[in-house]
Amino acid sequence: MLDITLDMEQYDCPFIDTTVEHDVAFSAVHWEFDAPSHQLQTRMLVEGDDRGALENGLHTLDAHDNMHELDLLSKQANVAHVRTTIEETAAMGTIRANDGYITGPFHIEAGSELWHVGFDRERVADETLCSLDDDNDFSVVERSEVSLADLSGFVQNVGAAMTLVEGCHDLSETERTTLETAVNAGYFESPRGATLGDLAEEFGVSKPAVSKRLRRGQGKLVGRAVDALDEMD
Repeated sequence: MLDITLDMEQYDCPFIDTTVEHDVAFSAVHWEFDAPSHQLQTRMLVEGDDRGALENGLHTLDAHDNMHELDLLSKQANVAHVRTTIEETAAMGTIRANDGYITGPFHIEAGSELWHVGFDRERVADETLCSLDDDNDFSVVERSEVSLADLSGFVQNVGAAMTLVEGCHDLSETERTTLETAVNAGYFESPRGATLGDLAEEFGVSKPAVSKRLRRGQGKLVGRAVDALDEMD
């Protein structure tokens, strides 16, 4: 199996067009293609820079020529959960006509879309990319061979991976920023590239305060990592 990540700029995608006009981003939660009707049904998370951007984005999306149906499932602050049905885009048609398939969730922001696409044969993948180039702007972000062993391991350990993701979501913004700064500064390296005092000066707080932030953040991540190891076992 050949797995390709594409940064796509489709010309007939309502989601991409909406992100060009408004400060919103879309992330696929679930998708299903209805072959007889040539329509893509999705559940998407829509996040706006603020409430106004979200409202304007939803309005533009609903009015798009290629949007068949838009249902608002829930909304809180600047985030909404929607169910959509759109007509097949040119890029979708090209991928499907060449036996390609979606291998992971897609994210759309600032006029482009990250696609994870799979092919069973490398020659077919190359031919498909040439066809896509006729009607779309795109770049190949990543291209890799996935062995049966890799694929089996991925499927079996999806739960463990989600546990690690949940650990990242558990972090507060302060904990996340502190950990990222500490890693980038070399605090966890040996010898250390930065001291606790350096981090305290960076954030304008005391050394005990920075130490507490690091301990809390590390505790959350390590706890989730141990849970993930248990799930893998």
